Order: sequence, then C-alpha cells, then structure tokens
Amino acid sequence: MTSPVDPGRQRWLRLLPVAFVTYSLAYLDRSNFSIGVAGGMKEDLALSGSMSSLIGASFFLGYCLFQIPGTLYAEKRSVRGLIFWCTLAWGLLAAVQGLLHSAALLILVRFLLGAVEAAVLPAMVVFLARWFTKRERGSANAILILGNPITVMWLNAVSGYLVEMTSWREMFIIEGLPAVVWAFVFRALVSDHPSEAKWLNEPEKDALLAELAAERRQATPASSFAAAFRSRPVVLLSIQYLLWSIGVYGLVFWLPSIVAAGTGQGIGRSGLLSAIPFGVAALLMVLNSRMSDRSGSRVGYIWPWLLLGGIGFLLSYVVGPDHFWWAFALLVVAGGAMYAPYGPYFAHVAEILPRNFAGAGVGCVNTAGSIGGFVGTYLVGWLNDATGSTAASFVMMASSMVVAALITPLVGSGARSKEEQREAIA
Repeated sequence: MTSPVDPGRQRWLRLLPVAFVTYSLAYLDRSNFSIGVAGGMKEDLALSGSMSSLIGASFFLGYCLFQIPGTLYAEKRSVRGLIFWCTLAWGLLAAVQGLLHSAALLILVRFLLGAVEAAVLPAMVVFLARWFTKRERGSANAILILGNPITVMWLNAVSGYLVEMTSWREMFIIEGLPAVVWAFVFRALVSDHPSEAKWLNEPEKDALLAELAAERRQATPASSFAAAFRSRPVVLLSIQYLLWSIGVYGLVFWLPSIVAAGTGQGIGRSGLLSAIPFGVAALLMVLNSRMSDRSGSRVGYIWPWLLLGGIGFLLSYVVGPDHFWWAFALLVVAGGAMYAPYGPYFAHVAEILPRNFAGAGVGCVNTAGSIGGFVGTYLVGWLNDATGSTAASFVMMASSMVVAALITPLVGSGARSKEEQREAIA
C-alpha cells in the first residue's frame, strides 16, 4: 500500500512545472527576436538599427495596453481560460513572424504578440497566490520567473545554432508551435482554485484553504481601485520596476548582437556565450528566493542585487570593448545580479498591497515594467546605432539599475500594521 503524498508536495510537483513551462514559452516567443536580428533578419529585410529596435520594442506597446485589463479578468474570472487562449494566440503569432517580409507587418505582429502575452505574468502571480501561502510565495514566484533567465539561456544557445542550420525564418516557426500544443496541456492540468482540484488530497486541501482564509481575514481591503493606483507603494514599485526593466530588456534583446560584434564569432557561438549570464542568473534567483523565504524578509534581498547589477554595467562600460572578455565577465555579474531579486520582489509586491487589489497592483507594476522594456529595447539599439558603440547604452542601463536600487527602502518592508496599510491607500 502506498503512503499518501506529504502535505504540500502535490501542489509543488504539479503546478509549478506547469507555471514554469508556461512562462518559459512566453519568454521564448518574445525574446528570440534578438537572435533573429543577429542571425540575418536585419540584412535580409534591409532594416536599420533604429527600425530593428522599433520592431523589437513594439511588443511592449501591446504588452502595456492590455496588461491591467487582462489581469483584472484573471482576478475576477478565470486564469485557466485566459492563459489557454493567450498561449494559443501567442504561439501562432510567434510562428507568423517567420513568414513576413515587411517591417510594418512585423511591427503589427509584435504589437499583437505583446497584447496576448500581457496578462501572463500578473495572471500567473495571481494564480500562485491562490495556491500557495505567504510563507511559500517567494519560492513559488521564483520558480515561475526562472522561466525568464533559463529560457534566455537555452534560447541563446539553441536558437543561434538553429538559425545556422536553417534560417531565422524557420527558427521563428519552429519555436512558435510548441506554445500552440502547450495551451491544451495547460488547460488539462490546472484548476483555478484549490477547492476545484480533484487531484489534490483532502488533508492538503483543507490545510491550504484554512491558511489562505486566515491570510484573507488579516488583509485590509482597499476603498477602490482608483485609491489603490494612487497609493504610494504602487507608484514607487511601478517606477522601480520600470527602471529595472530598462536594464533587463536592454541586456536580453541586445546581448547576442553585442557579443557577436565583440568576438567576431558567428551567431551559434555568440548565442552560446550569451547564455552564460542567464545560467548564473537562474542559480542566484533560486538561492536568493530561498534565503528570503527562510528569513521572512524581502527588502534586504532586493536592493543590494539591483545595485550590484548597476555597478556591473558601469564597470563593463569602464573596461570597454577593447578588453572584451573582462567587459563580458562584468556583464555576467550584472546579468546574474539583476535577476536574483525577482522572486522576493513579486512576493513583496503581492504582500505589501491589500489583498483585494493585489492582482491589479501587480498588473500596474508589470505595466510600468513593460514601458521600461520598450525604453530599454528601443533606446539600447538606437544608442548603439547612433553612437557606433555600446558606451552610452551601458551608462543608461547602469544608471537605471542604481536608481531602482535606491527606491527600494522608500517602499517599506511590507510588514505593516492595518493602520499603516489604510494610510498607504488613503
């Protein structure tokens, strides 16, 4: 006779791999554009550096506009249904990129791709908050967001060689289709709420529902969504994530091109080298999130890493392209450091806000991040093209990360009384 599953294991073993794969596929289909540009798209379509930047950045316009509506739908209705249709749509749109010959059509498809991906991250944060308690959320969010650096790590390595073996067009098609299949797998495996899950054993279900109910009783409701979006924590967290995202997406979208230019290697070798910072990032995310959960603290596991990321960018600029390998080593440090705080950060966002607008708050913060993604993706490419070097873009990314770090202590620890929470939304 087999023994029952230990309390807690069923959720971790079933839901977190699903969340990880879902976000990984979303990140793949938004980020492989950088490999396409470095792998021949720019030359084949006669795109200027500025136009390449605009096509890549147009994703974030759609992402920004549909972020909060999608999040509100997930919070009020169904995460399961929303993610199913979004995953199906983004897989098809990602594959269509390989069939286009017009910059205008690429801008339109990238915009639509951003629109259907917009709700994925905040909806999945809402989803995990329904299934994992406060003491578990830092680690759960970290596993979700690990889909970001791990995907960038392997897509840089695999996509580069895929382009060499086929072309950038086939790469888009081949890497878009798995999301179409995954949409049906996701719908089959998840339920919106623990109470609906037939696969969850009763002891674990009862314990989980009791603890989540206790957390809800301790939360202070907001008077309105308007009050929520005027609250000091939401404003500060949004500004911080905007600045942080300038560094993240500037690196993600342009690292393969920077490495190719600095080494003179083909896209396959350059993609492999570009994977290194994201492997380091994945390791640091896990370690930092576990330490944050164990300590019960968030702030101290966020701002030092952002500061280190900014310093890494700045020192990489100081070393310069004439000493590429030293500059690249510092980019590895910067890349790892700016990913390390993701798990504690999104746990912090969800915990510091009153529960009945936590999802909308996450959506607002992530919308600001999408604006930062647009700025980072467009300006890094534009500055590199306009100046003929990476110096100005590195200074911009470094400055953004340092200011983001300095904002963290202003937000607060999240361990606030009900009176303080009421003041925060007044």
